[in-house]
Amino acid sequence: MNDMTPFLTKPKDWETDQEVRWCPGCGDYAILKAVQRTMPEIGARPENTVFVSGIGCSSRFPYYMETYGFHTIHGRAPTIATGVKLANPELDVWIITGDGDALSIGGNHTMHLLRRNLNCQFLLFNNEIYGLTKGQYSPTSRVGTRSPSTPLGSVDRPANPCAFALGSGARFVARGIDVSKHLVGVLKAAYAHQGAAFVEIFQNCIVYNDDVFAPFTDKKQGADQNQLWVEHGKPLIFAGGTKGLALDVATLQLKVVAADDPAVAVHDQTNRGLAHMLVEMPFGEFPMALGILYDDPAPTFDSAVIEQNAAAAAGKKPDMQKLLSKGQTWMVDKQPHLV
Repeated sequence: MNDMTPFLTKPKDWETDQEVRWCPGCGDYAILKAVQRTMPEIGARPENTVFVSGIGCSSRFPYYMETYGFHTIHGRAPTIATGVKLANPELDVWIITGDGDALSIGGNHTMHLLRRNLNCQFLLFNNEIYGLTKGQYSPTSRVGTRSPSTPLGSVDRPANPCAFALGSGARFVARGIDVSKHLVGVLKAAYAHQGAAFVEIFQNCIVYNDDVFAPFTDKKQGADQNQLWVEHGKPLIFAGGTKGLALDVATLQLKVVAADDPAVAVHDQTNRGLAHMLVEMPFGEFPMALGILYDDPAPTFDSAVIEQNAAAAAGKKPDMQKLLSKGQTWMVDKQPHLV
């Protein structure tokens, strides 16, 4: 677990002098504020924190955090973050990315960061659209999504970010909502996890994909009935305490039952199989599972690299000249031919 010594700073200490420039009403504003509120509560220090982003609306994030930061290239934030963490393991590394950035051109890099289990926080802002490049459909866009690149409606089956993370070997997988009061708690849990902590945040794009998540985020559309905030050791109950989830033994899938049914399952965040079932529930028939879906730490990539390097260097004295002279060497003493 990453150490936490709360309240060395205030949220204001994490704000920069840069004008925050997202579209008015964009969910990124709420996520930014949630992260800035989280930093004091985990005892983070600006001089020891790095935010790394790729390309997209979300990737402006490092400009607005009073920390070190890298605004890198499309899909490659995980590679830069890996280099930062290996160069200075004491740094707190946060990766900020979007559904297009992380799951399209960056899908390969995202997968390898998660399977390696680099000790970092990976925040994926999912608005199911390409916002920065003006509304093309993204890897998470739903079938039928009309956009400049799919005027007749997308025929692609969308990627499921949390299922992708679990399939890549992630040891921490969580979900949150941009404007939810629970988001800070999810971010704190991600920081407390020792290893790669993957957090999908449903983020509303007010211009190109407005209200796509409204059925489970808008109170007027029954959000309270359609959200399931899971908690370790607590029954999987939703819809105001009237419905629950139980295991259908015949299909090895979850099913909706009455909340007082003795078969209602209890959430176990260390159960990878249960996490898979929760993230793959089709919304509508089932609620949207939110919170800490899976948390089961394993040795980290950076700690293994540090240990390996220390073992290789044990009892040896650094000698640059010896290193340069090692192996096949030769001296060029013949004058070159005249031209």
